[in-house]
Order: sequence, then structure tokens, then C-alpha cells
Amino acid sequence: MYTLSNRLKIFSVTLVLLGALGWFYSYSASHVSLDEVKTMLAEEASSGGGHGEVADTHAVAEESHEATTNSHDAEATHADAAEGHDEHAEHVMHQIHNRPYSALYVAAFFFMMIALGALAFYAIQYASQAGWSPVLFRVMEAITYYLLPGALIVLAIALWAGPHIFIWMDPEVVAHDELLQNKSDWLNTTWFTIRGLIFIGGWSAYRYFSRKFSLAQDNADINDNRNFKKNFRISAAFLVFYIYTESIMSWDWIMSVDPHWFSTLFGWYVFASMFVSGITVIALITIYLKSKGLLEFVNDSHMHDLAKFMFAISIFWTYLWFSQFMLIWYANIPEEVTYFVTRIEDYKLPFFGMLIMNFVFPFLVLMNSDYKRIPWFIVMAGIVILMGHYVDVFNMIMPATVGDRWAIGLPELSAVALFSGLFILIVFYSLSKAPLLAKGNPFIKESEHFHY
Repeated sequence: MYTLSNRLKIFSVTLVLLGALGWFYSYSASHVSLDEVKTMLAEEASSGGGHGEVADTHAVAEESHEATTNSHDAEATHADAAEGHDEHAEHVMHQIHNRPYSALYVAAFFFMMIALGALAFYAIQYASQAGWSPVLFRVMEAITYYLLPGALIVLAIALWAGPHIFIWMDPEVVAHDELLQNKSDWLNTTWFTIRGLIFIGGWSAYRYFSRKFSLAQDNADINDNRNFKKNFRISAAFLVFYIYTESIMSWDWIMSVDPHWFSTLFGWYVFASMFVSGITVIALITIYLKSKGLLEFVNDSHMHDLAKFMFAISIFWTYLWFSQFMLIWYANIPEEVTYFVTRIEDYKLPFFGMLIMNFVFPFLVLMNSDYKRIPWFIVMAGIVILMGHYVDVFNMIMPATVGDRWAIGLPELSAVALFSGLFILIVFYSLSKAPLLAKGNPFIKESEHFHY
């Protein structure tokens, strides 16, 4: 039986408090005025280190000035240039205001998707009646305990931040955008909220009943497998529900930050990211518990299989990323390719760094079968994979909300600290509420003696 230590409680609560303080400080510091932004842009322009949009505005003004041949036209050009500078400054001001909201949303979604990915993996184990994994069920159940509060937090942030993240929530923007008007039957706050509650309700209901049946099976007679069979049936049904709702959730909570762009592969792409992240956290928590002298029934063959899934789903993620990127880039349709042009031009480091962390590194480290049995190798690969998929979510959200005004700074690090502390506290609290071995599972002996 695991006991949540005071040291871990203090550590997680400290992370939450430091994260909250850091985020609120960055939030208050982000409320710059228009005059402050104009001063900042002028300093950037004079130092030659301004963003591309500033340079473009100056270039347009210069070209327009050269093209004018009389003083009246020159005055009009200067007036237009001044108006363009004001509009650009206002645009940059909104991007700066958006950053703390976006940083909070990215971190909230990242930790929520870990729990959702672990829930999908758990359901697959039950639906496939896998014999190797029941010794890991309590770890999976503990991770999924974060899903309900984590998903509600994501939905709450989305509704609270509103137009700071989702421009289709701004009536003024919609009034001047015909495409958003045509999508308004789907992209509206009421229907967005209802869909979100349906997703969260369905996921949480499955998690609740599956956990209930799992614990009940531990207390049942040795030949009574009714609770296991119930779990098998609801897991199979849940996976159908999950396939649909995960895709729609990906459209709503992620893709709609860029409402002019869409990809038919996007739901699968987000699924691969959350799936490998969930499996990676299962492996990391298992290794941590084993280092504390717990989970003695978990052997290196179980760790090998977890690492094998980490490796395989990383390859699957790369396949989906390349399929989405290659088709859009090769077709070169303006309204589609702009998604990647923005990220390649303004997000070079996170865009290409993500590929190294999510594909190249796990591919090289976890390819060797022997390395998959070495705990510190798995931990090293797992940390890099999680960092890579955080950057993946960062790349999906930030270009649409903060443009080229991005950074990995106080808002981002504070938000990660806040939600990592909350995640650790909730997950390890759940671990302490039940024995670490699902002893009633009919495949538990096979799982305990699993060797590969």
C-alpha cells in the first residue's frame, strides 16, 4: 500500500504556489498600454532587432512615399503609414496581453491530455484482455484520476480567456469575417461549452465505473469474474465514444484557435501526442514507485513493453506529423500552407526542436531492445518525450494567439509548475487510496509472471 509522503505533498504544493505567483505576476506585467507598445516597437526598429511585421510596415511606407509625386499624395501616404503603425501597435499589444492566457492554457491542456492518453491506454488493455499489463492498472487508474479536474480546468480557462485564445468568441471579429459567420453554428460559446461537458462527462463516467469494477473485482470470490466482464464491456464501448469525442475535442480545444485552417488528420495527430505522453508518464511513475521498494511484481519485461510503446507511438506520431505537413506543403494552397509557414518562419527553434525531441531522440535511444530494460534510459527518454510534446502543444496554440511575440519565460514556466504540482498531488493521492496490485484481475498471475 502506497502512502503519500509529507515531502511529496510539500513539494507539489510548493510547485502550485510558486507557479500561481509567477503566473499572476506575468499576467499583471503583460497589461502594457498602447503607448508602451509604441515605444517598444520604436526601440526595436531603431536597434534593428524588430520583428518582421515592423520592418514590413516601414517598407510599405517607404515604397508608398517613393511612389507619390506631389505633396498632397505624400501627406496622404504619411497619414496611411501612421494609421498602419497604430494598427500594428494595437495588434502587438493584444498579442502581449494574450501570452499569459495562452501559457496557462497550453500547460493545462498538456497535463489533461496525459491523463486522457493514459485512460485510452487503460481501456485498450481491458478491451483487448491483455495479459501483461494488469500489474500496472493501479498506476494507470491513478493518472486518470486527474482527468476530471484537469479537463474542467481546461474548459474553464477556454471560457474565461475567450477571445484572448479563440478569436471566434469575439463578436466584433465575427461581424467582419464571413468565414467565421459561416462556422458560427458550430463555433459559438454555448455549443462549445455543451460539447465540452459531454466529452468530460463521458470520459469521467467511464473512469469512475471502470475503477469501481476494478476495485470490486479485488473483493470478489476467486471464480467470480462478473466485474471484470463489466469492465471489458464498458471499455469496448468507451473506446468507440473516445474515438469520436477525442477528435471533436481536438477540433474545438486546439484547432479552432486557427479557425480559418483545418486538417482532417488533426484528431489523430493530437491523439498520438496524448497517447505517447500518457504511456510515458505510466512508465516514469512505475519506475519511481519501484525505486521506493514498491511494485516488486513489476519486472524489466513490463518496463520493456512500456518503452516499446513509447518508441512505437513516437514513430506513429512522426508518421502523422509528416503526412499532415507533406500534403499541405506540397499542395501549397495559401489558406492551408500559411499554418506551417507561420511556424517555420517565427517558431524555428520550437518547430524543429520538437521533431528532434519527439522523433529523433526516442528513435535513437529506444531502438535497442536492451536499452528498453534500463530504468535510467527510459527516464531520460521519457523526460525528453514529455518536453517535446509540451512544445508540440505550444506550437499548436501560440502562433495563433501571440504570433511572433513568443518566448519560453515566466508565464510558460510558471504555468507548467502550477499544473505539474497539481498533477503530482492528485495522482499520488489516488495511488494511496487502494492497494497497488489489482489482485482480483483474472490475468494477474499471468501478468506477474510475464517475461519477454
